[in-house]
Amino acid sequence: MQCLWCYTNNTCIDYPVRSILPSSSLCSLSKARWGVCWMNFEGLLIAIAVAAGLILVSVAVCCCYCCYCRRRRARRADEEEERLARNKEERRLQSLQRKHERKMKHDEIRRKYGLLQDSDNPYSRFENE
Repeated sequence: MQCLWCYTNNTCIDYPVRSILPSSSLCSLSKARWGVCWMNFEGLLIAIAVAAGLILVSVAVCCCYCCYCRRRRARRADEEEERLARNKEERRLQSLQRKHERKMKHDEIRRKYGLLQDSDNPYSRFENE
């Protein structure tokens, strides 16, 4: 793979390893072949550039998408936490309301049977008749 084939003059030249691209004085890029004979050097460079560009664009898109998902997930978690707090407060208020209703019913039953003590003297003695 150290040979650079040039279709201009049909010669095999030692590949100039000191430089990445062969100079145009040796052979033009469209006429130079390296590695495989059917692909010219110019096409190889374009293919590598396109592949590198696609990789960079896909990495950038993935990073942007992940950042967007992370923000959306955090926003959803905040909304869920807020909803749970509202539900908890509603349940607490409903519980207090039911507790108050039970107390009212129990006080009514105590009053009906004379078991409700006076509020001015809560420690009065219960009298049996």
